[in-house]
Parts: sequence; structure tokens; C-alpha cells
Amino acid sequence: MSSAVGGDDQPGWPGETSTLRELERSSGALAAASLAEMDTRLSWFRRMPADQRASVLLLIQTGVAGFVSWLQDPRQAIRLTAEAFRAAPKDFSRWVSLRQTVELVRVALEVFEQRLPQFAADDAERVLLTQGVLRYGREIAFSAATSYATAAEARGAWDARLEALVVDGIVRGDAEESLLSRATALGWDPAAEATVLVGNPPSDDPPAVVYEVRSKAARNGRPVLLSVQGSRLVVVLGGQTGAGEVLSKIATAFGDGAVVAGPTVATLAEAHRSASDALSGLRAVVGWPTAPRPVRSLDLLPERALAGDPEAEWQLVDRFARPLEDAGGSLLETVDTFLEVGGVLESCARKLFVHPNTVRYRLRRVTELTGRNAADPRDALVLRIALSVGRLARARGLW
Repeated sequence: MSSAVGGDDQPGWPGETSTLRELERSSGALAAASLAEMDTRLSWFRRMPADQRASVLLLIQTGVAGFVSWLQDPRQAIRLTAEAFRAAPKDFSRWVSLRQTVELVRVALEVFEQRLPQFAADDAERVLLTQGVLRYGREIAFSAATSYATAAEARGAWDARLEALVVDGIVRGDAEESLLSRATALGWDPAAEATVLVGNPPSDDPPAVVYEVRSKAARNGRPVLLSVQGSRLVVVLGGQTGAGEVLSKIATAFGDGAVVAGPTVATLAEAHRSASDALSGLRAVVGWPTAPRPVRSLDLLPERALAGDPEAEWQLVDRFARPLEDAGGSLLETVDTFLEVGGVLESCARKLFVHPNTVRYRLRRVTELTGRNAADPRDALVLRIALSVGRLARARGLW
């Protein structure tokens, strides 16, 4: 009689077949004894609902049957032990963690080690059973780890698909209820502020892109939702953006080219506005070759308006043209004249027949009202286009 079980060239159980039959008949008793021991030693197991405990009992019984079959043909070890976990409910890994599963397996194996020797017909079989349960326990551990890894991969794939749906819904402006429910399932706080960034992905490998963006966001303590949509990467960043330091750090996760950030909105339900502005800016940013990275979509209003974005036209009117007209004719006339003479203060003063200090005062008022300094080349361009768009809108009866 051989003194080992489980070698690659081992034909099967070399002992008495009556021992195996007795083991099969006692599978229920062994499972019940294991459950009783788990009740005693594992406090979390005692709190489990009856249906979940019944699933564990079934798993143990299947494991005993698998052990008997494995003793008969050790070469089938992987297939037979995997069957034990395959027979468990599909959501088993959701209500029992991998650590808890290891504890369950450890307790069950200790019970088996104590009780199996009594089934042996002689000392040789006793050694075979003891060695066999140790080797089988190793196979069970590997099977459990594989089962949990597979479940984790499946959940990860599902989460990735759900995340892509959420981001796509934000871009398309889907119904608020469905979008929020999906985002909540991913752990997103629906009340958190949101900013959408768009640009080129850093590589053609989606998992690498996801890892890069999530790493940057995690280092800054921010939640993100992201999706690679063809040749563009869309990132929804949670939380306040402040002066833009966080945006600059997240922008380093994008590939070469411009990165445009939409306005920060109060909740995820409004994120479609941020996405719409960001995508409009991405289409128009080619008109500003020296734009910063990232650049806010609000800073691209002139280029967006020239590209035919009606929302940008309206924002130019609302933010710049209307406040200047409402403030009175002198401010509008002064900024018009200042831009017309190329930003030369003295020339503007002579043309208006006022003192240069009066021009300085009026330009300061323009800056206070619009946030733009007419003496700055970029701000001067914004003001000039805003005033032109305002006049065109008024001529069409839109204002």
C-alpha cells in the first residue's frame, strides 16, 4: 500500500473502498460539525442569516464529496475543488469576504483533520487521510482565491461599463434620475461639485489610461469618473477646483495636445453643462495656439463664438457687453476707443478730450465690471469680440 496521496503519477486511493463509502455517508455529519465549530469560533458567522449559513453548509458538503472523489483520482484535483465554489450562490463573494472565506476553510479543515482519522481502517490509511486533507486544503485555498479573483474581475468589468455609461450620459445630457442612480452605484456623491475635462488619451491602452487618471486623482484625494471615447478622454472630477492647481495635476494624465476644463457645477446633475462647454472649447482651442494647459472653457469664449457656438455668443454678451452698456455710455465709449487706438492711453485721452487719469479710472471700472483688463492683449481680444458679438446680437433683435 502506498504511503502518499496526490502525486502526479498516483493512480488513486490505495486503501479500502469501504473507507471512502463511509466518508461519503458521513459528509453531512462532517459539515454539521464544521458549522458548529464555526459558530463557536467566528462571531461574524453567528450573525449570518439562515439562508447564507445554509449556503456555507452546502459548500462544505460539496467539499467533502470532492475530497472523496479527489482521493480516488488526484489528477482531477483542480476541476473537482473548483466545483465546490462553483456550486455556491453567485453572490457568495459579495456577502463573505476573501478573508472570511479563508477563516471558514481553516476551521473546516481543522475539523476534518480531527475527525477523518477515525474513518481509517489502519495506520497506513490514517496517514493517507491526514496527508490527503492537507493537500486537498491547499487546492481548496487556491480554488477560493481564483473564485474571488474572477468575481473581482467581473465586478471591475461591470463597473467600467457602468462608468462609461455615466460619462456618456453626462456628455449627451441624459435624464437626471438614471444618471444619478448609476453614479451612486459607483460610489459617487451626487451632491459633490463636478468639473469635466476633455483632451487626448495618453495611450491606446484603456486600462493604462484608467490607471494613470485614477492615480493622479487618488493622490489629490478626488473622485473621478472617466471614459475613453474614440480619440478623446473625458474625465469628470469631483470636488472644488479652487485656483486650478488640482486641474493642472489631473491634466498631466492626458496625452499631448490641449486639455479643456468646463465650468465647475454644483452637482453631477448639472455636469452636462460643464461637458458641453468643455467639448465646445476643445473644438475651438486650435484658434488659440498659446492657450494654457489646461485651459478653462470660459477663457475660450472668443474662439468658441467664432466657431459658431451660440452658448459662447450669449455668454460673451451676458458677461461683457451687457454690463458695459448698463454701466453707461462713457465706459463703453472709453473701452471702444482704447481698443481702437491700439491700447495707447494718451491717444485714447486725446480722442475723447479727457485727461489720461480719467481714462485710467474708466478702464479700472471696466476691469471691475468684466474681470478683463483692456491693457492686456488677451483680455483686449475678449472685450473686442464680446462687443462685436453684442452689436450683432442687438442688430438681429436677440438682445
